[in-house]
Amino acid sequence: MVLMAKLVCHSHLLLLIIVFLSLHPSSQLQQHTQSQTLLKIQQLLNYPSALTSFSHGSNIRDFCKIEPTPSLTLSCYEGNITQLHIIGNNGFPPLPRDFSADYFFATLVGLPSLKVLSLVSLGLWGPMPASIGHLSSLEILNVSTNYLSGTVPLQLSYLRNLQTLILDHNKFTGQVPGWLRSLPVLAVLSLKNNMLNGSLPYSLASLQTLRVLCLSSNFLSGEVPDLRNLTNLQVLDLEDNYFGPHFPSMPSKLVTLVLRKNKFRSGIQTALGSCYQLQKLDISLNGFVGPFLSSWLSLPSIKYLDIAENKLTGLLFKNMTCNSELAFVNLSSNLLSGDLPTCLKRDSKSRVVLYSGNCLVNEDQKQHPSYLCHNEALAVRIPPPSEEKHRRTYGKHVVSSSAVGGIVGAIAVVGLAFMAAKKFYSEQTTKTPQTRLISDTVSAVNTAKLLSDAKYISDTMKLGASLPAYRTFAMEELQEATHNFDDSTLLGEGSHGQIYRGKLPDGTFVAIRGLKMRKRQSPQVYTHLLEQISKLRHSHLVSALGHCLECHPDDSGVSRVFLIFEFVPNGTLRGCISEGPPGRKLTWPQRIIAAIGVAKGIQFLHTGIVPGVKSNNLRIKNVLLDHDLHVKISSYNLPLLAESRGTMGTTTVSSPAPKGSVQLRASHECKNDVYDIGVILLEIILGRPIMFQNEVGVLKDLLQVSLTTDDTGRRSIVDPAVHKECSDESLKTMMEICVRCLSKEPTDRPSVDDILWNLQFAAQVQDSVREDYLSHQGSPVSSSQQV
Repeated sequence: MVLMAKLVCHSHLLLLIIVFLSLHPSSQLQQHTQSQTLLKIQQLLNYPSALTSFSHGSNIRDFCKIEPTPSLTLSCYEGNITQLHIIGNNGFPPLPRDFSADYFFATLVGLPSLKVLSLVSLGLWGPMPASIGHLSSLEILNVSTNYLSGTVPLQLSYLRNLQTLILDHNKFTGQVPGWLRSLPVLAVLSLKNNMLNGSLPYSLASLQTLRVLCLSSNFLSGEVPDLRNLTNLQVLDLEDNYFGPHFPSMPSKLVTLVLRKNKFRSGIQTALGSCYQLQKLDISLNGFVGPFLSSWLSLPSIKYLDIAENKLTGLLFKNMTCNSELAFVNLSSNLLSGDLPTCLKRDSKSRVVLYSGNCLVNEDQKQHPSYLCHNEALAVRIPPPSEEKHRRTYGKHVVSSSAVGGIVGAIAVVGLAFMAAKKFYSEQTTKTPQTRLISDTVSAVNTAKLLSDAKYISDTMKLGASLPAYRTFAMEELQEATHNFDDSTLLGEGSHGQIYRGKLPDGTFVAIRGLKMRKRQSPQVYTHLLEQISKLRHSHLVSALGHCLECHPDDSGVSRVFLIFEFVPNGTLRGCISEGPPGRKLTWPQRIIAAIGVAKGIQFLHTGIVPGVKSNNLRIKNVLLDHDLHVKISSYNLPLLAESRGTMGTTTVSSPAPKGSVQLRASHECKNDVYDIGVILLEIILGRPIMFQNEVGVLKDLLQVSLTTDDTGRRSIVDPAVHKECSDESLKTMMEICVRCLSKEPTDRPSVDDILWNLQFAAQVQDSVREDYLSHQGSPVSSSQQV
């Protein structure tokens, strides 16, 4: 009987296994195919060291567990490979002589769920085959630094989900294809360092989603099409080609414009003054004529300006104004005369300024005599405005060279131009690099419509710069400001001490935070920490205004440190999202801009000073709003907090840091803040307070499921106060980045830059429906209601 029971039990188990396999045959087969595909890729690439871990995999689960390395990243979702990044060693080991690009890319079709494919520096050679068009799920394709040749294949146009196409540093020939217009969501197109020739297709102007266009170091020529319709374009790099002779018509949201080393010969009649986001402008090594406009030095966001080796004329004056964030300026080899502006001589250790080969007076860099610039300027024929604005034909289309008009929204690729300037500086000088404080000179406080108002632009530029200088306060000042720390001025009390509201003699309200030190140490011990705190001044932080040290009378050791901050009076972000009355709730565009402000604040804490301030235990209740509903983070990981707990020299983290390198631990600490941003985004979207940690996972799953439904399904879970006004694309983008921020594994979470990119994209697509929404509501939104 026992034997019979065992046989029956085993037969039931076998039957269940057979039924399961019969229900999931395609899934089993597909996973086996993917495993075999990866092993085949390893073989075709001649077993490179980057793929050594493939040898230990026998099924898809093994492959999906492979830890990412600098040369290999493999990501899976529900048992399917969705991302494959392979970075080789400059083609070593060399590919077999019988290597076939056609067969290699045909093998990749065995990964049908692949969304991201990077095959960099692997020595791939031959034409890119038509089989690339069968990878229909691809969103990102990067095959840079190989030896791929021939024309860019038409079959890439079949990839309707393609958002990023990078073919840099190959040997592609022919023209930039006109069929690119058929890629409906293409955002990044980079074809640098190839052998492309001919003129650009006019159809480029119809790529409305394009954000980055890099075509440098090719053999392209002719006039640049009118790109003013590309309202999302942020980076345009046409360096080292044969474009010209007229200056191209540009959109006004550009952050980086590089026209270096081309054949431009005209005057610059375009309205660069309306490019409020422009951080890098490089028009060097051309033949531009006409006046150099001093306003270029003071563009609101400019950090890198290179006009060298043109024929620009003009008289410079000492009292000209410059953007304080200018890190690199090159005026060399033009026809400029007068005096070098004094503003360019300030901060000479942290700014590169080149101006030789002009006719400036009393300067140390080699100059020509003044008559030379005068005579050459007379010899240069500057086209009159009527001639410069003539209508010229581009193919069968008429392209106007009139000025780019209007000021569009505020989307910043923070730090891109600064990093370029920093790299150039390191190559040009042997001086010791200086620590530089990065700050937002232009903040996305209002929507695009308000940005067109000149007065508002002026006010926006003052954000972060309107604070008084950081200073040391006397104890008597604090006592007077708080009525001797009267209980009526106490704002709150926490684990780090009390916070008081004070009023200075000039009427300014401040917040005074008292930290009790666990150890008695001399004031000199705190010098470095206080210096670091003094640099934490940013438009999206509650910034420090000064400090005061209270010492023991017996040994002069510091007993308490008082930190004085700006006072932010308008409540918390939570109060305008999930806890406030309906009439005080932020609109959907305001919520996006608030989220952008939070991300910018965290970005500054991570990168604005060295070392960065990370693991800030960010909470929505600690995000405050000023009178203009401008967000400011009020609680962050101040260096002194560790000392006040008696743990000086350690770092506060919200979860245990992984073992390994310093870089890995630092990355983990950054990703703690990314997770906290995700929780704030969750509350912004759903409009309900999240009080407990276990709620986050449930609500994240809710968002994840809603992303697979239609527009109606997504809106059904959104805060009822805003669910009608948010566009589907904006809402979906916010949900997607929120879910990524809340990934269980820190390595799966996006960078802060990535978060900013997505939030700014959500703000931008929302702008397209905003006017329709406001007209439907029947009343305009005043500036006081904007974030």
